[in-house]
Formats: sequence, structure tokens, C-alpha cells
Amino acid sequence: MGEGTTGSTAGVTAGITTGATARATTGIRVRPGVDGDLAELTEIYNHYVAHTPVTFDIDPVTVEERRAWLDSHPATGRHRLLVAEEAGRILGYATSSPFRGKRAYETSVETSIYLGPDHTGRGLGGLLYSALLETLAHEDVHRAYAGITQPNAASMRLHERFGFRPVGLLGQVGRKFGTFWDVAWLEKRIA
Repeated sequence: MGEGTTGSTAGVTAGITTGATARATTGIRVRPGVDGDLAELTEIYNHYVAHTPVTFDIDPVTVEERRAWLDSHPATGRHRLLVAEEAGRILGYATSSPFRGKRAYETSVETSIYLGPDHTGRGLGGLLYSALLETLAHEDVHRAYAGITQPNAASMRLHERFGFRPVGLLGQVGRKFGTFWDVAWLEKRIA
């Protein structure tokens, strides 16, 4: 998922060349997230907080609470935020974030993807992950990890399509909406 040989995705226009997905993603630009995107990014994230178990945040976050998260994803380096934009509107985003806080883990990242609820099924997840993984290939990243709340067949298929492989399952690790949820962990070699 990344564009360009320098790891930068600024100004990259998505170009998928097959069937319905190509038509569905034509005109969509993938670029680094910026401060002006924060309100839309927070709105997308809060949909998942309020309506799904895919994130274990329980309470919606404010734009100001989300600012530190945005600031932790600069336009260069291991920890990226890429957005899919069409006609000035953010459709979704993908991130790579620290996997764990201790320094020996610095070459491992945790990836996430969130799409606006009206923009699923268009190939945007693949478009964003393609850009993110390509970008990470030009950084000092050795492994990418994804934690996926179960069941989530669509996310499992997306990750496996991009070479992520299951490495473990944490049983009933989180409680949300009065239910305990399992989280599958997947891993992909980057470097």
C-alpha cells in the first residue's frame, strides 16, 4: 500500500485496474492525513466506537482528544496515517502505529483500517492497505501486526489477501456491549 519510491504518498491518485473495484475507486486519492482531516477522521472512528466491537474504546472521543493520535502519525517514518479522499471528503483511513512501547519493538507496527460506514464494499480497504504497506516497505519496519475482533470475516479476508497470517487468538479479551470478544492476531513480514 504505499506509493512512490520515497515512501511519500502526497498527491497519489488511486489506480486499481480490475473490474468493478476499478470503477468504484476511480478518482480517489490516497494521501497522508493532515490537521484539517481530524474532524472527519474522528467522526469515522466514533461510528465504530458507538456501533461495533471492532475497537475496544467504549466512549466516543472528541476531536481534541484525538489530536495527540493525529500528531503521532507524521508524513514520514514508521507511524503513518493515510486517508482515502474523494471530492474533498474523507472516505476512510489506514494507520501504522507502535506495536508496543518498549524500544526493541520499534521495527514492529500495528496496522488499522477504518472506512466510513457508507463507503464499505468499494475496494477502499484494499486501496488503503496497498498504499500503507508499500509506504512501510520504504521504512525501517520488519513486521506489521493486526488485531481483529472476532468474528470479522471481511477484515480477515482483507488481511490475508495482503499476506498477513494468523499467529494467535486472545479469547474473550475484551468486553463491550455486554459481550466478551475474541481478538485474532495476524502478522506480516515487511522487510
